[in-house]
Amino acid sequence: MRFQSNRRQEDPEINLIPMIDILLVIIIFLMLTTTYSRVAGLEVNLPSSSAEATESEVDEVNVAVTATGEVLVNKQVVTRQDVTGISAALAAAAAGNDKALIVISADAKASHQSVVDVMQAAQQAGLSAISFATQTSKR
Repeated sequence: MRFQSNRRQEDPEINLIPMIDILLVIIIFLMLTTTYSRVAGLEVNLPSSSAEATESEVDEVNVAVTATGEVLVNKQVVTRQDVTGISAALAAAAAGNDKALIVISADAKASHQSVVDVMQAAQQAGLSAISFATQTSKR
C-alpha cells in the first residue's frame, strides 16, 4: 500500500511580505514616538575684550511666606498683611532700586492667595524681577 500521492514535494520558503509589513509598522511606531529636539538659534561669535569683568551686584529682597500666611520681608515681619502693606515693605527693602530681585520663599502649605498677594505687591512697588526659591526633594 502506497499512501503517498504523486505530488512533488515543494521546497520550504519564507514569505517575506508579512515580515516587511511588520517592520514597516515598527518603523512607523518608532517615528511617531520619537521626540525630536530642534534647537532654534544662531551661532554667534562674540567679540572679545581685554577689560576685566565686573560683577554687578544684584539687590535681592527675600520674602518668606509662612504656612499661616504671614509675610516676612528680609526676615522682618510685615505688620500689615494686605497688598498695600506688603508693597510698602517691599519698596522700603528695595530702597528705590527698580531692578531689585524679589525672591519668594513660600512654605509648601502656604495658601496660594498669600503668594499671589506678594506678587501683586511687588508689581505695585514697581519691582518686576520675581523668583521663587525651591528645595530639591531627596528620594
